[in-house]
Amino acid sequence: MPIQDKPRGLKAQRDAAQEVAVSALSFIAADGERLVRFLAETGLTPASLREAASRRDFGAGVLAFVIADEPLLLAFAAEKGLDPRHVVAAHEILSPPIDPDAIVRRPM
Repeated sequence: MPIQDKPRGLKAQRDAAQEVAVSALSFIAADGERLVRFLAETGLTPASLREAASRRDFGAGVLAFVIADEPLLLAFAAEKGLDPRHVVAAHEILSPPIDPDAIVRRPM
């Protein structure tokens, strides 16, 4: 179910957002230069990619990589027929909530 169809319910929204993330990873992997850049920026290796993909926050990380580069975001959205805002929304859905108690505060 594409995210632009505005699925109802948290599970349906998360599933749709995960589909966007999987599509984004496929899009990245389809181009050698994009894949090399993704691996370099994430610190992953081809061998560790599969293990990383099983982590709950992996989809959010893939989408963060895509939305951090506007030309990449626009190219991905155009190829998949998505509105770029839906890609951003998918990232927000998959991103874990911020725990304010876990933030390390440095003295000013």
